[in-house]
Amino acid sequence: MSIWELLLAFVLVVLMLVALLANVLVLMCFLYSADIRKQVPGLFILNLTFCNLLMAVSSMPLTLAGIIYKSQPGGDQVCHVVGFLETFLTTNSMLSMAALSIDRWIAVVFPLSYHSKMRYRDAALILSYTWLHSASFPTVAAALSWVGFHHLYASCTLYNKRPEDRTQFVIFTGVFHTLSFLLSLVVLCFTYLKVLKVARFHCKRIDVITMQTLVLLVDIHPSVRERCLEEQRRRRQRATKKISTFIGTFILCFAPYVITRLVELSSVVHINSHWGIISKCLAYSKAVSDPFVYSLLRHQYKKTWKDIINKILKRSSINSSALAGEAHNQNLPQLSE
Repeated sequence: MSIWELLLAFVLVVLMLVALLANVLVLMCFLYSADIRKQVPGLFILNLTFCNLLMAVSSMPLTLAGIIYKSQPGGDQVCHVVGFLETFLTTNSMLSMAALSIDRWIAVVFPLSYHSKMRYRDAALILSYTWLHSASFPTVAAALSWVGFHHLYASCTLYNKRPEDRTQFVIFTGVFHTLSFLLSLVVLCFTYLKVLKVARFHCKRIDVITMQTLVLLVDIHPSVRERCLEEQRRRRQRATKKISTFIGTFILCFAPYVITRLVELSSVVHINSHWGIISKCLAYSKAVSDPFVYSLLRHQYKKTWKDIINKILKRSSINSSALAGEAHNQNLPQLSE
């Protein structure tokens, strides 16, 4: 193995371990907190978490083996199953992010009618569509034998080995990425930009009220006035940072891989195998960033995780106290003797 391959293998191992740990933490928070389970977005986050976990235990290990051995890991049946899962899980993750953006759009733009427009039944219907949509493309690909080990990405994925099917495969790949990556990106941009517009409108209203208050309070201390103005600036930047993170991580992680897959269809451009694996690792990195972007950095999940830690520490302290008391009781007869 070259230094590049060793480095890529190390990066993939880190991505796999962090993805497993972070998504398990999200799952634990979901199971522990009744408040999180009651919320409709929790269903979308739960679906996204399962997709990321399955990706971390199925596709990532086989890609790691493909990098190390430079050949197809396992038999054809295993590779076909993992390739099917990889296509299904990637599409499902993209559509789950789009569903989360739609939920936020309805909650912010239509707050009074949110509970009537986004119920558990509505969320279940959206998830049903994401599953049907995600399963349709890998099913067609598997039926046409377009799933196999691709040396450019060192992974089991969509791959056409028959030159006579090249035109059909090009059309299929274009439609697949248009209705998965591009569709999800358009939904993300539309919904989050609408959310950003409403957030900026509310910030302007709050800023006007704040400035009027500062004008009326003539005797206010300069430091207090400066803190109020600083809070205004932070409030304006907060929504922009969050929405930039949602859209930016989606583009950064998926766009290089999707563009590489589309450029690969042209026989004119030669793609380096190292870049193919790097673009694949970037796509895998979405399974690492999702738990932090959508869950673990939110106040409710932070509070839930702190409660879990406190409960574990309290239980361990109670057990240690009980063991200490039992040991003390056992030593009493020996001291009396």
